[in-house]
Amino acid sequence: MQPLSDIRVLDLSRLLPGPFATLVLADLGATVDKIEEPGQGDYLRHLPPQLKDGENAAFSQLNRGKRSAILDLKRPEGRDALRAMLGTYDVLFEQFRPGVLRRLGLDPQALRKDFPRLVVCSLTGYGQAGPLAQRAGHDLNYLARSGVLGAQGPRAAPPQVPGFQLADVSGGMWSVIGILAALRHRDHTGEGAWLDIAMSEGTIPFATTSFAAAVAGQPGDRGDETLTGGIAPYQVYETKDGRAVALAALEPKFWMAFAAHAGLEPSLGDLLVGPHQAETKAKVAAVFKQKTQAEWISWAEGKDCLVEPVLSPAEAWHDAHLAARDVFFEIDGRPQVRTPVTPRDVTFAPPPGHGQHTRAILADAGLSTETIESLFASGAAR
Repeated sequence: MQPLSDIRVLDLSRLLPGPFATLVLADLGATVDKIEEPGQGDYLRHLPPQLKDGENAAFSQLNRGKRSAILDLKRPEGRDALRAMLGTYDVLFEQFRPGVLRRLGLDPQALRKDFPRLVVCSLTGYGQAGPLAQRAGHDLNYLARSGVLGAQGPRAAPPQVPGFQLADVSGGMWSVIGILAALRHRDHTGEGAWLDIAMSEGTIPFATTSFAAAVAGQPGDRGDETLTGGIAPYQVYETKDGRAVALAALEPKFWMAFAAHAGLEPSLGDLLVGPHQAETKAKVAAVFKQKTQAEWISWAEGKDCLVEPVLSPAEAWHDAHLAARDVFFEIDGRPQVRTPVTPRDVTFAPPPGHGQHTRAILADAGLSTETIESLFASGAAR
């Protein structure tokens, strides 16, 4: 028995944020039924990079263990069918702009009255209310507006586009946390909930130290705080072969150990931001240029100096430690990524084909054979 094996999720989301949330729920045992529109369905299916069978690699990773049904929610029959299904589900997950669900005849407040045990999770960029509620956006917009992107250095140039989707994935993570809490609350009270999760807000805790400095009236210049590049012991350095290593010797014992082994003369002042950091950074940078990345990693073994190689995703895929942890695995030849809560003793179904399980999902939700055939005949289901 997996912890969520008795939980059923109806997922209206697509692309990355929502599907990541429901992936975690599926990994924990929930039945996740993905409702896709006719035509192309979830856009992510058709975008690059694609696997050999033409399936998007990220779609494959985000949708393992789920089922797919095609319902046309632009048609009254499709909307009626979806509403009729809700009584058999614990969670309705949606990622539309505020108000869209209401225009589909699925107003969350009304759903809570008709299905009092239902947990509705609404994941949006800026939340259900506020001046920006209706504004479109993507990960980079949310990072910018939340202040998180503005904490990234160095200050001599505009912040760079991050190489990861922090707002999208953290939005999914906060959704899972909210859903699990709501289900726990329901266990005690019998009441469901409507969760308002904003991706822009979900990024702020990732810059806790920068916000702490700001609210304390001590904000540093961008890139000059302790954890954003302001000190030499917490920095990325280029190696002799043009690669990079990350040094994160924040505590005195780690910094002193690194300096002693590297032939530097350290002081506790090296751990404090200030004008002196320019000289310290230059000295440390010169030291790292003396060896290749591989030589530095070999050098760091057993020294507890907090030096690690900066790996590309392709290199991380073959990293010995991650391999030993079985972080990467395959389903029917499709590469997969294991989250920290993905069980290792469960065999997952491959990602579903578009509409692969429509009849089964409708039947499991209690719709009659006559109703199902009528939906197919009208084109509202496929």
